[in-house]
Amino acid sequence: MSAGGTPGTLAVALLIARKDLAIEYRTRSAFFASLVFSLLGVSIFFMVWDPSAVRPIDIAPGVLWTIFAFAGMLGLHRAFGLELQTRAMDGLLLAPVSREAIFLGKALANLVYVTAVLAITIPAVVLFYNLEFGSGLLILGAIGLLAAIGLVTVGTLFSSMTVHTRFAELLLPMLALPFFIPVVVPAAQASAKLLVGADLATVMPWIQVLVAFDLMFGVACVLAFPFTIED
Repeated sequence: MSAGGTPGTLAVALLIARKDLAIEYRTRSAFFASLVFSLLGVSIFFMVWDPSAVRPIDIAPGVLWTIFAFAGMLGLHRAFGLELQTRAMDGLLLAPVSREAIFLGKALANLVYVTAVLAITIPAVVLFYNLEFGSGLLILGAIGLLAAIGLVTVGTLFSSMTVHTRFAELLLPMLALPFFIPVVVPAAQASAKLLVGADLATVMPWIQVLVAFDLMFGVACVLAFPFTIED
């Protein structure tokens, strides 16, 4: 709580994230849509896969992170789409809270949502392709969290930019997907190395790429967000 009685940035962000997650918990529409998309994607890739031509450790990382990017995209529009339908965004903008807190709250809710989908998709890919990560599974989880942070940071910003446009659901993937490439590529490369038994030191350069992306775009998106919601 600030000296003037107004909640601080972090407290406001947590309140907004809690509100968005409560709405999603009641409807579960975006989560189940992304989850069904992920599981169907894993199943389709598995059915068209020829194990005599391509080894599972060669195809699984690409399948996992490609599905992750598109499944995460399905729910990002929801972050501001719900506010647009009820004009709740006007109330948020009139409230004595910082624009940065609104962005952080939306991004945090999206992070929980994307991480939950990823937490189910990873075991599904491991099961379908009979993969053995061993102790590398914990490292894969950390890589997934870093990738999710990068995805929701950029995706939340573009969601706020496109939500008021006529073709928001078309523009969002067109704008955001190119920025997902620096997230998907290091995550897939690190996963592939973990599958062949590489240790943490071997995959650390790819983890550093993800950390650098998260820091750079995290700061840039927080600073840019107030300009995307001005009339």
